[in-house]
Amino acid sequence: MTLARDERAALVDTMRSVGPDAPTMCEGWTVKDLAAHLVVRERRLDTGPGIMIKQFAGHTESVRAAAATEPWDDLLAKLADGPPIYSPFRLVDRWANLAEMFVHHEDVLRGGADKGGPWQPRPLSPDMQNALAGPVKGMGKLTLKDSPAEITLRTREGVDLVTAGRGDTVVVTGTPGELVLFAFGRTPVDVEVEGDGPAVEAVKGAPRGF
Repeated sequence: MTLARDERAALVDTMRSVGPDAPTMCEGWTVKDLAAHLVVRERRLDTGPGIMIKQFAGHTESVRAAAATEPWDDLLAKLADGPPIYSPFRLVDRWANLAEMFVHHEDVLRGGADKGGPWQPRPLSPDMQNALAGPVKGMGKLTLKDSPAEITLRTREGVDLVTAGRGDTVVVTGTPGELVLFAFGRTPVDVEVEGDGPAVEAVKGAPRGF
């Protein structure tokens, strides 16, 4: 087993526990909607461009919506099985799917959390935190490049993982797991955002992710 497979199994267990109609951090999506997205991502390669390119998003969403009508247990079984043999994700699962499974697991776990209230993230193993530092570097450059400030994502140990964007300097400090979630635009997330007041407010209000 790899960390990506372990996180996939944990995600499926959590989805089964909360049920298909539970909320997620993906606005407008239930847990079943999210499961359909993950299944389609790995099994319908024609939907890939629509995840990042707006012109193709309609096709991607129509395929995902159709998948969301499948029986709940069937969707979970497909998600648990992982990428099929024809999917390129099968060869790169341990790298391409670690952050994907982690972020969407947190989407489910935090789906009902009060964004402005007290809240605690789940503990992660040192191995998992170390492994998530890689996606912070890769995804942070992509998702934060248009930020209204120059953002540095820094670990609690003082290691700068990535800097992106332009403008006044803002430092976002947290564990690699929380920094991944920040880079993907998730809320709530357990980080400290430091810098000049207007720059910090601009960063907090700016869209992130895809």
